[in-house]
Parts: sequence; structure tokens; C-alpha cells
Amino acid sequence: MKRIVRGLICAVAAAGLVLTGSAVAHAEPTPSDIEKKIDTEWNKLEPVIEQYNDVHGKLKKLQKQQKQLEKTLAPLQAQVDAAMVEVRGLAVDAYMQGPPSALNAIMSGDPDGLTEKLTLLDQLAYNREQSIADVARLRDKYAADKAKVDQLASEIAVRDKDLASKKTTIEGEIEDLQQLRIDAYGTADVNDGPLRTGPCPVTYTNDKGGRAAQKACDLIGKPYVFGSNGPNSYDCSGLTQEAWGSVGVHLEHYTKDQWGSTSPVSRAELKPGDLVFYYSDLHHVALYIGGGKVVHAPHTGDHVRMASIDRGPIAGYRRPG
Repeated sequence: MKRIVRGLICAVAAAGLVLTGSAVAHAEPTPSDIEKKIDTEWNKLEPVIEQYNDVHGKLKKLQKQQKQLEKTLAPLQAQVDAAMVEVRGLAVDAYMQGPPSALNAIMSGDPDGLTEKLTLLDQLAYNREQSIADVARLRDKYAADKAKVDQLASEIAVRDKDLASKKTTIEGEIEDLQQLRIDAYGTADVNDGPLRTGPCPVTYTNDKGGRAAQKACDLIGKPYVFGSNGPNSYDCSGLTQEAWGSVGVHLEHYTKDQWGSTSPVSRAELKPGDLVFYYSDLHHVALYIGGGKVVHAPHTGDHVRMASIDRGPIAGYRRPG
């Protein structure tokens, strides 16, 4: 009897394990579930990435200004120093020999030239003082400009450092997202569809927009890397910056600056090369290539690729140049 009871208990326990294992198996996320999770998490990370691009870009510009102002200040200071040496030399001479006077002027030549000589001496002194004053004013102006730039650079450097630390955190989260992909797909480089879905650009035009679209198409297959604007990898605003930069149009490496420096167009007016912005905070941008298609750098673990224009909620359309 005891053997029978023990057998029943074991059977029930085994059945429980099978059921539990079955429940766990059914709870495993599908690749589709993982893609949705990655999209959700990525849309939290990408705004911070774009903030980093913005602040880091501003810091680099300010550091360039600092160097330019330092180059301007150096020769101005040298002029002031040289002039002051000359003035000090004149002062020593005047102390040792005595200043020019009417008596000295009379004794040194024709008394009729007294007024002319004194006027000349006064004019020379005045011109020297004015020259020194003009250079000193210019030096002080550039020094004041540099002080403002130094202060701003110092403030932005603090933000840059803070975002850089967030960047480290984000990169850790990116690794977690990539691990989710590996769990779903294995270690092979598997993409959610072909990188090219047809001709790219769909409609080729030989204007700047068309050539920018062609450049974006040429970059298909390059890996997505946070904060990168080429030449071997890109994030979303780095890609559009590179594409338009290839035709001589500068865009900042920041989605909101790209939005602000370009002209609005309607969907009906879209031409190859136009920018398509996504989400209400404008944290993602793609480049239109015609036929309802865009080229963009989606997110970590992915590559520059073609996609439908309606890949996400559209905030608006803009035209560079």
C-alpha cells in the first residue's frame, strides 16, 4: 500500500513538473515580442543619444572658438607690450634729459619754429597714446569674448561629462538589447528583412536631394553605432548629416537642429532627399528616397537600411538646402 501511495505522489509530482515546464515554455518571448520590447526600450534611449550629439557638438564648436580667440589675442597683447616698452623708454629719456620745453626748443634752433616744434611733439605723443589705446581696446574686447566662451564651454563641458556617463549606461543597456536579439535569433547576423527592398533611390533625380538620396543608399549595410557620423558607422542623424554633407549642405549632428535648420514640406510635396522625422520629440530621422520609402539607421544591432516611410509615428517632413 505504501508503495502505491509513494508511486502516486511521484506521478503527481512528475506531472506537476511537466505542467510547470510547459507553462515556462509557453511564456518564452517570440522574436516578435522581443522586437517590440527592443523598439520600446530604444525609443527611451535614442532621445538621450540625440541630446549627447547636440551637447558634444556644441562643446567642440566652443573649443574651436577658444583656440581662435587665443590666436587673435596673442599678437594684440604683443603689440600692447611693445608699445608699453616704447613708452617706458620715452619716460626714462624724459626723466634723464628733462622734457622738451620752450627754452630747449629755442636753444636748439630758430625761435620762429618754436610753435611748430611743440605742436609736433604733442602730436607724436598723442598719436602714440591713441595707437596704444586702440590696440588695448581691441585686446580687451577679444579677452571679454574669450571669457564668455570659456564660461559657456565650462558649463557645457559639465553637461557633456554627465551625458557621457549616461552614454556608458546606455551602452550597457544596448548590450542587454543585443543579447535579447541573440537569444531570439542566435549569434548569426539576422536582420528583419532585406536591407534593400528594391531600387535605391526609387526615383533618381540629379539635384542635390537626389544625390543625397543616392549617398544614403550607398551607405546601406553600414552598422548602427551610437553617436557616430561615419565613415564606417552611423546613427540616425549622423546618416542624414553625411548624406547631405556629400552635396555641400551642412546639417548638425542632432535631429532637432536638423529640423530647425530645414524648410517644412507636405507629404504630397516630398522629393528624394527630404528628411522624415518621427515621434513627437523628433528623436529619429530618416531620408526619403521616393516611392514611400526611406533610408535610415534604425538602432543598435541593426544596419543602415531601406524601410517604409510609415515605419513609425511621423512628426513632419523637412527639406534641407
